[in-house]
Formats: sequence, C-alpha cells, structure tokens
Amino acid sequence: MSESQVKQQNTNAYHAQAVISFAIAIAAVGIGIFQLEASAWVRAFLAVSVLYLTTSAFTLAKVVRDRQESDRIVSRVDQARLEKLLAEHDPFQQKL
Repeated sequence: MSESQVKQQNTNAYHAQAVISFAIAIAAVGIGIFQLEASAWVRAFLAVSVLYLTTSAFTLAKVVRDRQESDRIVSRVDQARLEKLLAEHDPFQQKL
C-alpha cells in the first residue's frame, strides 16, 4: 500500500549548466548597462533594479520550493495516519 517516491537528483552537469547560464545572463545585463549611452544615474538605477529583481527571483523560488516540500510532508503524514488506521482496523472484532 505504501509507495516510495523516487528522490529526484540533479546531475552535476545540469547544476553547472544552470550556474553558468545564470552567470552569463548577469554578465550580459551588466555589460549592457555599462555600455548604455545614458547618464550615470540611469545606469545606476538599472543596475540596482537588476540586483533587486535577481534577489526577488531567488526568494520566490525558495518560497515555492518550501511550499511544495511542506505540502509533500503533510501529504505523507496524512498517508501514514491512514495506513495506520487501516492496519489497526479489524472488521471481525466484536464491539463491547
């Protein structure tokens, strides 16, 4: 009755690809802002905006991951309770 879930593992290559992709994206935006023909205030505002957007994206990803893990844990606890009740239930037991 109990189903074991397979824990998903990311490969080292996938992790490296994600890190490299993130680094390239941040570098490209940084170079684009630096090369932009605008005043220093405009470039500084864009740089701060990119940093804020990046930290917000990390925070959102963490919140979504935490919520999914929490839902999975609650689901597993409920499933364990149900399995315990079913294991303890004896339909032939006489009631007193």
